[in-house]
Amino acid sequence: MFPGAVTDRTDAEYAVVGAPLDVSTTFQPGTRFGPRLLEHVAEAFSDYDQHTGQQFTDLNVYDHGPIRPGDDAAEFLDFLRGTVWDYRQDGTVPLLVGGEHTVTVGALRGIEPDVYVCLDAHLDLRESYNGNPLSHATVTHHALDIVDRVVLLGARAGGKAGWERAERDERVTVVPPEDVPSWEPSFDSEDAYLSVDIDAADPGFAPGTGTPEPFGLDPQTMHRVVRTVAPHCVGFDTVEVNDRDDGQAATLAAKLLRAFVFAHADG
Repeated sequence: MFPGAVTDRTDAEYAVVGAPLDVSTTFQPGTRFGPRLLEHVAEAFSDYDQHTGQQFTDLNVYDHGPIRPGDDAAEFLDFLRGTVWDYRQDGTVPLLVGGEHTVTVGALRGIEPDVYVCLDAHLDLRESYNGNPLSHATVTHHALDIVDRVVLLGARAGGKAGWERAERDERVTVVPPEDVPSWEPSFDSEDAYLSVDIDAADPGFAPGTGTPEPFGLDPQTMHRVVRTVAPHCVGFDTVEVNDRDDGQAATLAAKLLRAFVFAHADG
C-alpha cells in the first residue's frame, strides 16, 4: 500500500494505480520495480505538507494496487484504459505509478484529456522503435492521436525526425531545460494530464532510470511545475523509475506524486 492511501474505494478522490510494465526499455530495465520502490521510500515522508497545511491521510487517497502485466503490452494497455476510465467516471483522479512510460498511453486513452503535459528528457515522437509501435519511445506520438495539444518540458534528446516533427506540428510545444524554470502554463479551461518521466531530472539527481540524459532539470524546478500544473489536471503519472540507484529516483518520484495530490486538492 502506498503510505497514506488509507481511504476506501467508495470514498476515493484519488487512486494510486500501480502499472509495473517493463517490456520495451531499451537500455537499463527494471521499471517493474517502480511501484514497489515508491511505496518503500514514501514510508519515511511526513504526512503534513507545509505548502498547503494539509495532511496526506485526509485527502481521500485510495490504493488500487498494481495491475500485473503479462507478455502482451497492447492487452495490458487496454485493461489499464478500462481501469482509468472507471475512475474517471466516478470523479476520482487516477495516479499511475509506472512502469515504463508506455503506461501513459493507457491512461490517456481512458481519460481523453485536452492537453498532455510531460516532464521528460525525450521527445518520444517515434511511430515505432525497434519495430515496436508500443515502445516507450512512442508515447508522445500516441498522445497526439488523443489530445488537442502536447507540452514537453525539459526535452533534450530525440532523433532528427522527431525534432522536425515537433518543429512543424503546431500542436507540440517543446520547452528546453533552461527555459522550464520560467515556464508558466496556460490552459484556457482545458483538462490536462501530467506525466512525470523521472528521466526529466538530471541523472545526478535521479540516476535510477532506463535512459538517463545529462543536462536535465533540478528537483526544485520539477516540484514547481507539478504544483503549478496539478490544479488543472484530471490525471497524473510518474514513470521510468527503476532499481539501479540507492532510491534517489524513487524518492523524487514519490515526493512529486504527493506534491501533485496536495496542490490538486488545494487548487
